[in-house]
Amino acid sequence: MTERKTVVAATSNEHKLAEIAATLAPFGYEVISRAAAGVPEFEVEETGTTFEENSYIKAEAIFDWLGGRVWALADDSGIEVDALSGAPGVYSARFAESSDEVDFITADNDTEQSHRSRQDRANNAKLLRKLGETPLEERTARFVSVITCLCPGEDPVVCRGEVEGHVDFKETGIAGFGYDPLFIPTGYDHSFGLFTPEDKNAISHRGLALAMLAEKLAAERG
Repeated sequence: MTERKTVVAATSNEHKLAEIAATLAPFGYEVISRAAAGVPEFEVEETGTTFEENSYIKAEAIFDWLGGRVWALADDSGIEVDALSGAPGVYSARFAESSDEVDFITADNDTEQSHRSRQDRANNAKLLRKLGETPLEERTARFVSVITCLCPGEDPVVCRGEVEGHVDFKETGIAGFGYDPLFIPTGYDHSFGLFTPEDKNAISHRGLALAMLAEKLAAERG
């Protein structure tokens, strides 16, 4: 690519934004936040039942607000745990609800992970509580990320990335966000919480989806 393209990311999550920007930068894309693009802070109702549906809903909301004149990108991602029949899945970001008081109490007592958001810590606490003493061989899981990119006058570009692994019995590491300190990818002996950002992006679900997106955009647009 000879010309850098500006893409507006729908996410308000600074960690996701940093991962998206870092992964797409080598391919010639400048990713900016919705705030930087002048999009006001409004809640997009994620009514879909799949990552694909919710990713499209979020991308479309930003794309339409910007008048369909600017590239918009959205990620919908989460963790699917086999022992929990695929949960939390599309509900990963809000797995722990206000009614799960015990998980928020556990989160507040987790001083080692206090740099993470209270919601993330409560989500992890609930996941560990739900799995209980489930043996390691039954704690298989995968991170899933679906990226939707909407471009003026073009068909939507949708890419899905997955990374297999398992859920550990405790949190380790202080890097990453969300379920990273619990998830050990296949072929490794430590969680994403102990990965450097560069190493994580090279194999993560979001990194794989973004690399696929960049390749598709390059192939289709030259």
